[in-house]
Amino acid sequence: MQVIQHQDSTGHTMVARVPRDGTAAIQLGSQLIVEESQQAVFLRDGKALDTFAPGRHTLTTLNLPLLTRILGLPFKGKSPFQAAAIFVSTKTFLDLKWGTKEPVVFRDSELAMVRLRAFGKFAVRISEPQLFVNSVVGTMGLYTTDGVESYFKDLIVARLTDLLGENLTSIFDLPRLYDELAAGLKARVSDDFKKYGIDLADLFVGAITPPEEVQKLIDERSGMAALGDMSEYMKFKAAKAMGDAAQSSGGGGGVAAGMGMGMGAGMGMMLPQMMKEAMQDGATGTSAAPAAAPTTSPAEATQSATDESSSESTPAFCSQCGGKLPGGARFCPSCGTRVAE
Repeated sequence: MQVIQHQDSTGHTMVARVPRDGTAAIQLGSQLIVEESQQAVFLRDGKALDTFAPGRHTLTTLNLPLLTRILGLPFKGKSPFQAAAIFVSTKTFLDLKWGTKEPVVFRDSELAMVRLRAFGKFAVRISEPQLFVNSVVGTMGLYTTDGVESYFKDLIVARLTDLLGENLTSIFDLPRLYDELAAGLKARVSDDFKKYGIDLADLFVGAITPPEEVQKLIDERSGMAALGDMSEYMKFKAAKAMGDAAQSSGGGGGVAAGMGMGMGAGMGMMLPQMMKEAMQDGATGTSAAPAAAPTTSPAEATQSATDESSSESTPAFCSQCGGKLPGGARFCPSCGTRVAE
């Protein structure tokens, strides 16, 4: 090979071997091109001999001293040798995702026991190429971020579970603790990344949530708290339902009539309680004063009593026949003469 280089078109390649499988004949004097975001490790006989920084390098005895001592230049520097170049990307790989495969059981101070799911993102870069190649990549011809993402997301979840158990009492405190949890989690897993030659650049906690059925119950609980006085709310709903049934009964036929009857029956069951509450409320208020009796002077009362007694004690007689008339009679019972009023 005369020119040795590698360019990543996917953006996810962390390590690429040239050639992809095994080794190739590389002649001294060949050009090695290393991109700005790369480092190149030369291998021979399974050993890493030298590491090249970004730039153009001519493979001679000056920049391959270890290889020179091994070969001894028996062919005056022109003989090919079997070797391989491993290009290691040193850029920061963003948008790597982590998350729980199964919910994690958490002891909550308000909900007793609850299962939690968590997810987020992290970013890494290779800080020690030879350590990363020897401990992670090995003899693979191509290594992408999928391998790092698959392994380290489980490690992050394990550390997060321990962190939550030590610092969290209720999931209702989570919204104000995301930044603190992310910082603490990053500090705990950084050493786990470094032992493989990787620096953890960033780590974020996207969300920590209970299962969907628990979220629905929490929504119902908050909705009940928003209603306030449940008794007043039920009265309002019953009155509104009766009004809607009355409006729809005119054009709804039998269905609307049935709904109206159902609403009426329900309201009939509620009315006694509502009337009882209304009467209790009325009893606590100020009772109305009784109406004042009409006033009559003593003289008027005496005259009225005298007139009534005289009218009742004085008998009436017919002017024609002189017969006694019963009280209130209009005609004489003896002769039939009309009684003058």
